[in-house]
Amino acid sequence: MDFTRYQSALRMVWAFAVMVVIWLTLLPSTSLPIRELALLHINDKVEHFGAYTALAFLPTLHERRRFLFLAALGLVALGVLLEFGQLHSFGRQFEVRDMVADAMGVLIGVAIAWPMRAAKD
Repeated sequence: MDFTRYQSALRMVWAFAVMVVIWLTLLPSTSLPIRELALLHINDKVEHFGAYTALAFLPTLHERRRFLFLAALGLVALGVLLEFGQLHSFGRQFEVRDMVADAMGVLIGVAIAWPMRAAKD
């Protein structure tokens, strides 16, 4: 499928998803969204992995390789920076394993979407 004709919409969805991940990552542990998320009983590492898999999946479908490479590096950096940001968010914890889960999610997101991407480079 040629995802390039949906490029603008996919970019908007991706930007929104990045903002949601940033917001959720920095919310205090006592906030309603974080408490509701905890009710799902999903392992924290699985949440990190899934979020970053989705964040890497979307641009892989339609962006040029150069942008994709920079986006993937940026997503890994974002995961690291947000983990440090959690040091300043009430009730949240800094964990290197979360950074690893984020980076693994980026790799898997790219790997899953790569065969589906439009050949345009």
